[in-house]
Amino acid sequence: MIRNRFLLFLFLTLAASTCFGKNQKESSNITSRQFTNPVIWADAPDPDVIRVGDYFYMVTTTMHLMPGAPIMRSKDLVNWETVNYVFDKLTDSPKYDMKEGTVYGRGQWATSLKYHKGRFYVLFAPNDNPGGDTYIYTAKNPTDKWTLVSRMKHFHDATLFFDDDDRAYVVYGTGQMCELTPDLKGVKEGSDVKLFNREADETGLLEGSRMIKHNGKYYLLMISWPAGKARHEVCYRSENIHGPFEKKTILETPFGGFSYVGQGTIVDAKDGKWYGIIFQDRGGVGRVLTLEPCKWINEWPILGDEKGHVPEIMDKPIQGCKTTDIVGSDDFNSKKLNMYWQWNHNPIDNAWSLSERSGYLRLKTSRISNSIFDAPNTISQRMKGPKSSAIISLDISKMKDGDKTGVAAFNGDSGILTISKTGKKNVLTMSEESVSLSDRAKAITGVKKNVKDSVEIKSNKIYLRIDVDFNPGKDIAKFYYSLNNKNWNRIGSDYKMIFDYRRFFMGTRFAIFNYATKQAGGYVDMDFFKFKMMK
Repeated sequence: MIRNRFLLFLFLTLAASTCFGKNQKESSNITSRQFTNPVIWADAPDPDVIRVGDYFYMVTTTMHLMPGAPIMRSKDLVNWETVNYVFDKLTDSPKYDMKEGTVYGRGQWATSLKYHKGRFYVLFAPNDNPGGDTYIYTAKNPTDKWTLVSRMKHFHDATLFFDDDDRAYVVYGTGQMCELTPDLKGVKEGSDVKLFNREADETGLLEGSRMIKHNGKYYLLMISWPAGKARHEVCYRSENIHGPFEKKTILETPFGGFSYVGQGTIVDAKDGKWYGIIFQDRGGVGRVLTLEPCKWINEWPILGDEKGHVPEIMDKPIQGCKTTDIVGSDDFNSKKLNMYWQWNHNPIDNAWSLSERSGYLRLKTSRISNSIFDAPNTISQRMKGPKSSAIISLDISKMKDGDKTGVAAFNGDSGILTISKTGKKNVLTMSEESVSLSDRAKAITGVKKNVKDSVEIKSNKIYLRIDVDFNPGKDIAKFYYSLNNKNWNRIGSDYKMIFDYRRFFMGTRFAIFNYATKQAGGYVDMDFFKFKMMK
């Protein structure tokens, strides 16, 4: 994660076998044996990746979204699917329920994923207070329930590390390390040490700690941002876990029209080859993942192709895997919510249902809200580049006076299609809305709204669509509606999506909402969510 906010702002403005193949841009030169970077053109920041047997497992950051700490699985590092979440809710503060503030941009951050002696472990520390204490969870099978092991003090952007002698460590911040007790429930007294100091020109924190051991040496990967230079990935190496450490830059390159690639980890395949999984800030879509070769040169893990760049087209590390995705369509015929979905903050469990009307997701109003930004049970999933589209089908016949429902390109600044019920009249508007949050509590202090277009809807069934384009220089969302899912009407204007680290700190998402402004008890039924990539 990033602390030097001013510099970040300046730079942002200038996938049995399962595997992820349709997230690449179209290319006449690509074959079925290849993929194009970014390998995941969707928001997946702060990745940690391990291999256990035939599978690679990954966890990324989803902050204020619930359930949280997504566990993703792949056989080829290209095709990924979400197979579980570590937790359903966080309950340290009423802010997780959007009461007495919010946790926009906070919650689960920069999770570390490890496997040791037949068990999986994750460690993360929410960037919040209260609620900032570190969590350690464990599971025998990552697709089953995860169990809380302990809570302890806050470790920023930390990596959990098990050494060959079974001793457990946490490396965090800018080169800080402590040893944990054998039960992982506390820190050994007197074990907290400083491994190294940052260099004079590194004005911000070194972040995104990821430690591995290879051929007897310890390797700590971090992201560095020297003053006046682009972010880049560095590695600290030592023959002893306590040092001394020597440092080397292992990836420093622009890619795809953006100024840098930085923060992630390295992992080995069964054939002995190594790969880097490093994220890149890409504007409105968020932080996408790149996959590149990792060559051990003079016992350093050097990332990139022969020129040190992220390859645009590359052979898949393992061939023959089927296509899977972390984004997709849903007909709501399952008894459980699809892994694609996450709620904005903790959901109100009795205010949504997949069973009350078979084949539909029912979203009920449960309390009075002022806008989409404080509305409970807003459900969302990632958008995806380079170009994609989503259609929802809504039955709005059971809305109450004052209810508002629809779909949004959701972020701190949002483009929104809203159906508002006033008396017996339904009006569809396309608006641009921006939320202001207090610095400490992330409380909503205001919402600016600019209505761009409106039309009266005289049907109880309506189809809404958002098309998005994340090609470099674009970040554009376009909005449509239909009464028959065939004839589409454009509404409003092009909407420019942004990435804003000061509020949500994540990529723009497809979000479906239903909230009350006058009285609770109304509901809408969503028949389907249809996602597709576009040319």
